Amino acid sequence: MALQVGKPSLFLCFLIDWRSKGFDLSGEIRVISAMTQLKNSRYSRRKFLGTSAAAAASLNILADTSYGQGESAVEKLNIAFIGAGGRANSNIGGCDKAGEVIYALCDVDKERSAGSRNKYPKAKQYTDWRAMLEKEGDKIDAVAVSTPDHLHAISALAAINMGKHVYVEKPLTLTISEARALHEAAGKMGVCTQMGNTGHAAEGARLTNEWIQSGSIGSVEQVYCRTNRPVWPQDVLRPAEEKVPDSLDWDLWLGPAASKPYSKQIVPFKWRGYIDYGTGALGDMGAHIIDHPMWALDLGLPTHISVEKADRKTEGSELVSHPSSCIINYVFPAKGDRGEVKLQWLDGKYKIPKPEGMKSDQSTPDNGCVYVGSKHLMQHRSHGGAPSIVDNKASDFKAPEKTMERSPGHYKEWMNAIRAGDYTLAKSNFDVAVPLTETLLLGTIGSLLGPGTSFTWDAESMSTGNDAADKLVGHNYREGWVLGA
Repeated sequence: MALQVGKPSLFLCFLIDWRSKGFDLSGEIRVISAMTQLKNSRYSRRKFLGTSAAAAASLNILADTSYGQGESAVEKLNIAFIGAGGRANSNIGGCDKAGEVIYALCDVDKERSAGSRNKYPKAKQYTDWRAMLEKEGDKIDAVAVSTPDHLHAISALAAINMGKHVYVEKPLTLTISEARALHEAAGKMGVCTQMGNTGHAAEGARLTNEWIQSGSIGSVEQVYCRTNRPVWPQDVLRPAEEKVPDSLDWDLWLGPAASKPYSKQIVPFKWRGYIDYGTGALGDMGAHIIDHPMWALDLGLPTHISVEKADRKTEGSELVSHPSSCIINYVFPAKGDRGEVKLQWLDGKYKIPKPEGMKSDQSTPDNGCVYVGSKHLMQHRSHGGAPSIVDNKASDFKAPEKTMERSPGHYKEWMNAIRAGDYTLAKSNFDVAVPLTETLLLGTIGSLLGPGTSFTWDAESMSTGNDAADKLVGHNYREGWVLGA
């Protein structure tokens, strides 16, 4: 059960719209007085971090400091981790390599998180993230969330409301309403944020930006994006109930999701295909693939989404899991000197069609993007990897000069942002992560409604003009769980 302290205080103006649309407001954003008191006790530590960073910068110390080697020029950050097994291992390791303190570890599965717990025996150990935040809140500077998708928002927002900087795995949230709530709260609390789409920091991501924004491949009106996932079951019914392992707190794993039976066919890995917990292939890999055209072309949010394919063979699976394969079309409006851009997402069995003019010995990527430019065809792998010119006139291509600042590393960006008190230093902060997540989730909404679905997206009113789609924009938590508490 979530903490229920004090009276609720709404600070998201768009929640008024939610009420008028009949969205479930059990997830309304609440600023909890007890958590405010907790964060007040760490102001002296935060002030020290900020003034130390400023002093170091004035002496040109930070520019020459490698936070992954030896002592840093400023106090190390105490980082708490919600999720300590699976994907969390990479996030814990990234923060450790950056030279920070692995202060606390929380995971509902003692067996799956045993590796991290044993590797960092000095870290405080928890099973319930709410207890960790309450007991360790005055000592924690930042929180990394590496849970299944359905737990991202509720745990991250609780940390943000305590004034903690947050790193949240991709996709940022399970629903659009949750993503908007995180964005609003992070701005209100002035914290530094980063989403775990690590390819955003890659060299290939910068090259893609430079090649496109310089005009070197010409104007781009069509982009294709694909992943060969899912590699877990989709288009399936819920498996039969099994006994919960002694090492797992199943109720805490469910968190705000509806109370349903455990199965090892869902936990620990195959949950991504189930709509209660994950966002399917698009939510999983879209953050590593669609991220790059959205950034390089400054796409903003799409205005139209249509579902060409959303394959199902299992009757009733639309209530339980994502389709096995999809083709989803997005339209992004013209912006500045750029015209309208069409982006097609393909997953599962569907592959990117080979564009006219592509080299005969060249194939489209299994995980990645193809850009159809007026001068050249360009493609790269997921995470922005290995951009290349793949048309018959590739020998004519001249790479532009490098103009973008290179990343010190995805985790170091976040640490540097925290120390400098400048959230923009983390390049996949929520200003970037929320529109990307929103775009992905609009596609998953369409895929759940099936082939032939078509709707517009009014970002201001958060409405699609499709009643069934609108119902999937907001979140709906089980009793006892409140977003922001």
